[in-house]
Amino acid sequence: MNKPQFFDAPHGSRIAYHHHQAQAITVVFFGGFMSDMEGSKATALEAHCQVQGYGYLRFDYSGHGQSAGKFEDGTIGLWARDAISLIEEVTDGPLLFIGSSMGGWTSLLAALHFGDRVQAWMGIAPAPDFTETLMWAGFSEATKEKLMRDGQVELPSDYSDAPYIITRALIEDGRDNLLLNGPLKLDIPLRMIHGVQDKDVPVQVSHDIMARAVSNDVELVMVKNGGHSLSEPHDLRRLCNMLDDLLDQMSD
Repeated sequence: MNKPQFFDAPHGSRIAYHHHQAQAITVVFFGGFMSDMEGSKATALEAHCQVQGYGYLRFDYSGHGQSAGKFEDGTIGLWARDAISLIEEVTDGPLLFIGSSMGGWTSLLAALHFGDRVQAWMGIAPAPDFTETLMWAGFSEATKEKLMRDGQVELPSDYSDAPYIITRALIEDGRDNLLLNGPLKLDIPLRMIHGVQDKDVPVQVSHDIMARAVSNDVELVMVKNGGHSLSEPHDLRRLCNMLDDLLDQMSD
């Protein structure tokens, strides 16, 4: 595994990243909640972009992977700022964002920030607003009371022996960054892929993105037997093909 580079963001985060520069569109991969940039989707898409001659950036949010900080100190707004600061520092020219799960949220926030530089977006089981609509809405009254009283709760994880630490700050900051409570003002090609069997992020979230987007160029691929990760070899080939179609459209 190649060693990452590090960037000290103005807001205090020390962010680990890998950046392959090219004289073309730069594809930026935004990972998910408690995931890291060494996952199969991030690395498979990187390898594909290098073969195709496109720039590529993958990174770890603060408190994730090889970046500094504690996970429980993070919020959606902070993780979006991590991405925005890094992208401003190491890239120029047109961008295509890919967001996986929570990365669907942070990448949409970043796309709104960068405006015309972002020429297309791709969501893999995207999860905007999940702290409110999936976490808070699903908490028992006892869990809500404990979270508000103690500032955090521990929840079991399906992906790790260690529990998720969910903080009051995460929930409250999430409310400041909700996207699906009004028009999603991105008039660019939007592509989504979502497993029908996804137990973490309902496919309805992708339908909601489609409904809220002001763009008319929005497509959703639903995978009948797909779960949340969509990381099997055939899933990765499908992702690369979807990316190629978007890149070809951007190059026309």
